[in-house]
Amino acid sequence: MSKKNYEQRTEELLEPIAASAGVSIYDVEYVKEGTEWYLRAYIDKPEGVNIVDCEKVSRALSDRLDEEDFIADAYILEVSSPGLGRKLTKDKHLQTGIGKEVELKTYKPIEKQKDFTGVLTAFDKDTITIEADDGEEKVFQRKEVALVRLAFDF
Repeated sequence: MSKKNYEQRTEELLEPIAASAGVSIYDVEYVKEGTEWYLRAYIDKPEGVNIVDCEKVSRALSDRLDEEDFIADAYILEVSSPGLGRKLTKDKHLQTGIGKEVELKTYKPIEKQKDFTGVLTAFDKDTITIEADDGEEKVFQRKEVALVRLAFDF
């Protein structure tokens, strides 16, 4: 099974668990960091998730993953909120980010910079558009974008 299949199968197992816990699934990722594999499930709800929500979902998901046993590698399961500066990795995330301030990073410099901030105004399958802080509209090719996340102020 591939990394993407692990994520998809985990999300399928997580759907009824999340529904019964009163939370929604924001994202699932299976990543290697150093020598360790991590299976991360990000959950959310309108008023925000708390430690009790995360613990409840984590225990139930862990049990289901043990029953299914479809991931060959040893991994660490983490269940958490996507956080204030959440990554906007999927179209559904970008849709909820329309009209909000974002930070965008590119793989290579564009006009001598890789970091941009502005209000997310549009996206499609090929591009992401922001209105930069200076009021200028900037259109980025999605293949050039390394990261888009919600901006937050302290």
